[in-house]
Amino acid sequence: MDIGPIWRALLRNKSSFLLIALQIAATMALMVNAIAIIQERSRLMARPSGIDEENIFYIDSSSFDKDLEYQAMVAEDLDLIRAFPGIVNAMLTNSFPLRDGGWSQALQTEPGEGIDGTGTAIYFADEHGIETFGVDLIAGRNFATTEIVWADPEGAPDWPESAIVTRAMAAEMYPDITPEQAVGKVAYIEQDQPVTIIGIVDRMQAPWKSWAGVERSMLVPMKRGQSFARYVIRAKPGYRDEVMPQLERLLAERDTGRIIDSPGTITEARRMAYLEDSAMIKLLVFIVSLLTAITSLGIVGLASFSVAKRTKQIGTRRALGATRPSILRHFQLENFLISSIGVVSGAILAVALNMWMVQTFDLTPIAWYIIPVSMLVLWMVGQLAVYGPARRASLVSPAIATRSV
Repeated sequence: MDIGPIWRALLRNKSSFLLIALQIAATMALMVNAIAIIQERSRLMARPSGIDEENIFYIDSSSFDKDLEYQAMVAEDLDLIRAFPGIVNAMLTNSFPLRDGGWSQALQTEPGEGIDGTGTAIYFADEHGIETFGVDLIAGRNFATTEIVWADPEGAPDWPESAIVTRAMAAEMYPDITPEQAVGKVAYIEQDQPVTIIGIVDRMQAPWKSWAGVERSMLVPMKRGQSFARYVIRAKPGYRDEVMPQLERLLAERDTGRIIDSPGTITEARRMAYLEDSAMIKLLVFIVSLLTAITSLGIVGLASFSVAKRTKQIGTRRALGATRPSILRHFQLENFLISSIGVVSGAILAVALNMWMVQTFDLTPIAWYIIPVSMLVLWMVGQLAVYGPARRASLVSPAIATRSV
């Protein structure tokens, strides 16, 4: 089919087809960048925390007993929890990944003031911490029972002399060696307190999912508290939901001088941590779908108007021997030309918009394949949208040409 006559016909009605082309271009630009944002958010939401999320839950205990012997209560609680059927291990800690609250400090490779340190999340743990969190110890050793210290709950902590860090933390601090070779290295916290790295875990995220150093964490052999205790508990696979209410009831009955908060799961903590991201993905999917639908309706409207306006012309062509398939192809090719102008313009606009968003909001640049895939999608949408009006045009009878206007 000769494209020249179709193109010249379009030029005689610039306003109509340019409006649709502009609509396609805007849809293309927004679609590409929305998909890029959706991909980035989905990637962030899918990041593993490094712990056994499916089987871990936590229970918070708040005591109002002024004569509470806190350390004895914690020891008795943990003995009770660890002995409970279906439990792998348990520990007292300050926080956990995805909680969105915790403790952080900077570690220096050299002591002294004015030296840049590397920020890390800090988790208080004991010798049960590795198994309770379910993290993978890839080098070094676990804490020994004799290394666990109780920190003064009223003052600044006197940091223990050993620590276990994540692979990412070791790589950030010692870029010239492998993370495993960081075992035995001495770092400094609070500028001059030495801490020996005795172990490396593969991964354990910080509590703050939006933090740039989310993969940098450190376990220290410390227990801390006065009236509030947070127990992180790991159940055997399939037992978590069964043992949670039982342990809540058991701890409440064991000591009536405290309040036991309802247990929470890491699965729920993940859902809450990424609630905004999940909502944004749903909103963007809705916006892209709505824009695509509006663009489709615009194409249908333009094609229907064109068919109604050119009914007699179509009848004349049919009388001169044009077949129904040729009429159908005419309108599909016409739409393809309009869509091509729109998607090419939209691709240029999408790249420009993405460059601005990358510089302004520190987003990841769009993947190379998103633009051609989006172009194909909009071409297909255009062809599907124009098919109905084009088919009606192909059904115009040659007798229409004989009727007077």
